[in-house]
Amino acid sequence: MIAPPDVQPDVQPPPAPRGGVVRPARRPPGWIAPGPRPATPADRPEVWPGPGEDLCYLSGDFRILQRLDGHRWSADDLVTAWFAAEQVAHAPPRRAVDLGCGIGTVLLFTAWRFPDARCAGVEAQEVSAAMARRSVGWNGLDARCEVRLGDLRDPASIEGLGPAELVTGTPPYLPVGTGIESGRVQCGPCRFEHRGGVEDYCLAAARLLAPGAPFVACASARQRGRVEAAAAAAGLALEAWRDVVPKEGKAALFSVYALRRAGEAAPPRDEPPLVLRGGNGRFTAEFDALRRTMGMPV
Repeated sequence: MIAPPDVQPDVQPPPAPRGGVVRPARRPPGWIAPGPRPATPADRPEVWPGPGEDLCYLSGDFRILQRLDGHRWSADDLVTAWFAAEQVAHAPPRRAVDLGCGIGTVLLFTAWRFPDARCAGVEAQEVSAAMARRSVGWNGLDARCEVRLGDLRDPASIEGLGPAELVTGTPPYLPVGTGIESGRVQCGPCRFEHRGGVEDYCLAAARLLAPGAPFVACASARQRGRVEAAAAAAGLALEAWRDVVPKEGKAALFSVYALRRAGEAAPPRDEPPLVLRGGNGRFTAEFDALRRTMGMPV
């Protein structure tokens, strides 16, 4: 897991203590947060962390709420959001949808990277959807971001969200029963396919995609064949993929994939692996560049 970057806070403190943790921040001397500024409402104390929660920096001055004992954002979310943004950087999306948005990490990354886009997330876990909504509120994004509580397998849950110029998703990797599930709140369904896997994400994405638009998702590095089959069953085709290696010399941890509708996808290409840390344990220059692109101090 890649911890959120620490940057210097410059938003007013909460109007009243709520018992949560507002993470202190560190940023390099002279570093100025890029991108859009959050507009935290002064009359909504509920958007600040309560007991068992913390508020952490994400991109630029955007922040995200997380449970201390629950699911927390990680490299999967960051790399997926970055890879997705790279696919549409030449034509910024007007509308973006994140399927299974969890606590809203990829949704917020996308809203930061594309400040003119309208962004929506769909999440089935009520605790996660509620937290994502509060993070949207903290950053002052209610006018252009929404989080729906719903199961992405139900067409009604995504009705009206398309056509979208960008669709993203970070599906759970493991079929139920293939491992020991965490008892921590949120964590089981984030890793195990309680409500479907990449196949269901592909089907939902196919209903939402605007002509020529990509669906970008991550999956286990061992599941490329499954991703290709899921894409084909949904009328999509695999256009590009990239393995993500946690440390030099290690095996790939996961892969990110860009898919488009069959007939719209370019010839498939296997991009060079992205190595997050070198043999010395420090972030690689390439990963630092990625983080810089996503508004993080390096």
